[in-house]
Amino acid sequence: MSHSLKVSSKTAHSINPDMIGLFFEDINFAADGGLYAELIENRSFEAVKSCGGSHNYVLQGDYLYGWSAKDEDGVLEISENSPLCEKNPHYARFTAKKAGAGFVNKAYDGIPFRKNMTYKVSFYAREVDYLKGNIVVSVTKAGVALASATVAFTPAQAENPNGYDAMVGNCANKEWIKYETELIGDIAEDTVTGCVFELCLTEAGCMEFDMISVIPADAVAGIFRKDLFEALAALHPGFLRFPGGCIVEGTSLMRRYRWKDTVGPLTQRKINTNLWATQGGNTLFSWEMQDSHYMQSYGIGFYEYFLLCELLSDEMRTCIPLPVLNIGVACQFRSYETVPVGTAEFDEYIQDALDLIEFANGPVTSKFGALRASMGHPESFHLTLLAIGNEQWNSRHVDLNERYTAFENAIHEKYPEIRCLGTAGPFVKEPLYEKAWDFYRSECKTNTKFTYAVDEHYYVAPQWLYDNVDFYDSYPRDISVFAGEYAGHDANLNNSFEAALAEAAMLTGMERNGDVVKHASYAPLFNRIGHTQWTPDMIWFDETKVVLTPSYYVQKVFSEHAGEYAMELFGQEKRLREEKLYVSLVKSGEKLILKVVNAKNEEQTLKLVNEDGAAICANARLTVIKGVKPFVEAVATNAIDPNGPNKAISSSVMTNKELCEARKPEEVSVETTKQMLQVALSLPAMSLTVVEFGE
Repeated sequence: MSHSLKVSSKTAHSINPDMIGLFFEDINFAADGGLYAELIENRSFEAVKSCGGSHNYVLQGDYLYGWSAKDEDGVLEISENSPLCEKNPHYARFTAKKAGAGFVNKAYDGIPFRKNMTYKVSFYAREVDYLKGNIVVSVTKAGVALASATVAFTPAQAENPNGYDAMVGNCANKEWIKYETELIGDIAEDTVTGCVFELCLTEAGCMEFDMISVIPADAVAGIFRKDLFEALAALHPGFLRFPGGCIVEGTSLMRRYRWKDTVGPLTQRKINTNLWATQGGNTLFSWEMQDSHYMQSYGIGFYEYFLLCELLSDEMRTCIPLPVLNIGVACQFRSYETVPVGTAEFDEYIQDALDLIEFANGPVTSKFGALRASMGHPESFHLTLLAIGNEQWNSRHVDLNERYTAFENAIHEKYPEIRCLGTAGPFVKEPLYEKAWDFYRSECKTNTKFTYAVDEHYYVAPQWLYDNVDFYDSYPRDISVFAGEYAGHDANLNNSFEAALAEAAMLTGMERNGDVVKHASYAPLFNRIGHTQWTPDMIWFDETKVVLTPSYYVQKVFSEHAGEYAMELFGQEKRLREEKLYVSLVKSGEKLILKVVNAKNEEQTLKLVNEDGAAICANARLTVIKGVKPFVEAVATNAIDPNGPNKAISSSVMTNKELCEARKPEEVSVETTKQMLQVALSLPAMSLTVVEFGE
């Protein structure tokens, strides 16, 4: 079928060229076991097993999780009488009954040991009864060492003191000492997977250990897993929203995300449970999930998030930090716990917000600016945006309006330049969402700085996205929109090209309304294969590979082909929508960029004409994204509960790996060519086409 589009040179309005950004939450092992390059699991012996679900869960200490004695010649146990750090009180005591005894760490799905790669090893150790001998660290597979290093150990004393010497203090103190070494992948294969980490004593004796770490030398800034970081950098994100998500709220306020626990030396960061340990594969009804020990080590904390923004900034755009703060409310899906507004305890939450701004932007002479400087960054992180709450809504338990107002007043009294973002709850087009918007708009009439943007979330069927491409056409322009979490969910909850194409259609609507939709981020970002709590996700990975999904490629082309202005379409988009064609036209510099989604399962053509009605003949660069396989409408399998709000799959039906296999991302084709446009633009069936004129 053939249609036409008048390509106008008239500007409709300015838009934010940095609209496309990232939302990071530690779900699906996104941080520990993911972007954080640390290979040791439960490195500080603080693991907790989380069981249960919404409003009904238990937490049990399981501090040796991931660790075990190598054989019967060693005894591994937990102690907490004199810790390395009181915030993380547990540590390991190992007794070697004979020389060569040791203990091992399973390291998530096993260490992927790579040829010619250097691995930086560090740990803290303290002598108990080890008068001679050294420490040997190794990476092994099936009992065979692939690499080993001997760490020289100097005992605190030459021999045990007698009673009198001990009484008068004539002996050396036994203190925690940090040891460092390296392991090098001198192996024949490119990568050996399924390896474990071993730590052994060369003589019989007893030692204590904590904060055991193995990080590949190619980790970006010594922190971020290289291939995952590169996948993020290729998106040229305009912002990073962090650290969540429901993570911010916690299953209880005691377990909420506290940014102050995540900064300073790694040894001083208080380890926390992970809210997502009680969920697996979009299900909430198994008492104990596979990843019930899922924790937050805070190896990626607020300092690292700010640093990540800097590292992701490039010549195309600056990645702006967008932190989300707890407002004295635990996750409303999981708890009724709140801190009453106006109490001293609630004021601490507000003070945390003020202190965070000081940590990000304050001079080195300030308390938290000095902390930032001590971590290696005396310069400001240039924080300008701050989200007050995540997915909260007014209920008989939560007074969202009063909480937001208290935060906004305190923040703008001290930092009037900060732009505050509100939340409209977890859904759109519902009464709670409407009431939230009414509140923000009412307050902004007398205080224009009250709310810069409102955070909207929607996880919906692809058809909803097609049906709501014009969602923002009629929005008032007094307050901006932040589409902070959205994704197309097909019937099987996999990363289908069908869902990604619908997301692309929705993005044409956001781009056309870029004067009100200032920021947009797909969610969730990461998924470690076999450790899934939620699908679909933008980037899948395991210990060795990265899988880029159809949604990833859609985000990438919209980011790479953004504009500063939306061009006038004169209502043509409404007519084309009737033919399942979804368009946006933007201007970047002097270059016009057209995006067209053909949602029909048949090829269509689009005649491009100028304002005089003459056919456009011009050089252009075309980028076309389409599915590799012929499009087939998704059909739910028997494993899916049709009554579940998230199409839940029970762990008794599928293992997590089987679930990931059933929902694995579909392949797409991305092709870029230069050509002369003549007469009409050919639009393949079920495709996204981006046209850069004048190439």
